[in-house]
Parts: sequence; C-alpha cells; structure tokens
Amino acid sequence: MRIFAGQIEHMDHLPLNDIPMLVSSINFLLRDEEFENLDQICYCYDVERDELDRILASGGYSYREAQNRII
Repeated sequence: MRIFAGQIEHMDHLPLNDIPMLVSSINFLLRDEEFENLDQICYCYDVERDELDRILASGGYSYREAQNRII
C-alpha cells in the first residue's frame, strides 16, 4: 500500500481484471473523498484513463462526473 500525506493507506493497484471489485474500489475511493475525481485515481494508480473507461464499459459501467461515481 502507498501512503500519501493526509491520506489513508491505499491498495497497491486497481483490480482491473475484476470489474465488480474495480467499480466497488473506485466508488469507495471517491465516496470517502480520498480522491476528487477519476482522473486523480488514474494518476495515483498509473492507469490510463482511456484504458480504465474501456474496461468499465466492457462491464456496462461508466464514470458519471456529475455524480462523481461509477454507475
């Protein structure tokens, strides 16, 4: 896990191969205000936003900026 100033411990990577767990993990990070948006999560976990959007879409999910969550 990585620790950043003012933040709790984070997992080492996003579970990109398990879409339900990925959605849950991202929504948890957004809900608990560890990150302000999906782009910050991508930066922290070194994941290309386009790749993450593609993975989410393959499971029928997408990031809703207005709600700041994966639906």
